[in-house]
Amino acid sequence: MIMTTTDEIHGKKIVKNLGLVYGNTIRCSHMGMDIMAIVKNIVGGEVNEYTKLIAEAREQAIDRMCDEAKRLGANAVMAVRFSTSEVMQGAAELLVYGTAVWVE
Repeated sequence: MIMTTTDEIHGKKIVKNLGLVYGNTIRCSHMGMDIMAIVKNIVGGEVNEYTKLIAEAREQAIDRMCDEAKRLGANAVMAVRFSTSEVMQGAAELLVYGTAVWVE
């Protein structure tokens, strides 16, 4: 599956626009992560637990978007964008979306 944030793929011709596709996931932190974040806030540095959590969420959302694109018969997703939002305290949604297309 080709994925790009651009509106065209160099050297490829868009044969068919299959429409909007998206994937999302909602993740929550746990008390251990939050305690580590408080400590890191005091002493400084990256909160590795949160970084890993967001990276996993991003990959899961991308996989879900690509699965939807494949179901529509696409071989590429263009104009890919990411969005995050807080669902409740300690829980965030990561959404990825784009346009499913068939290119040759």
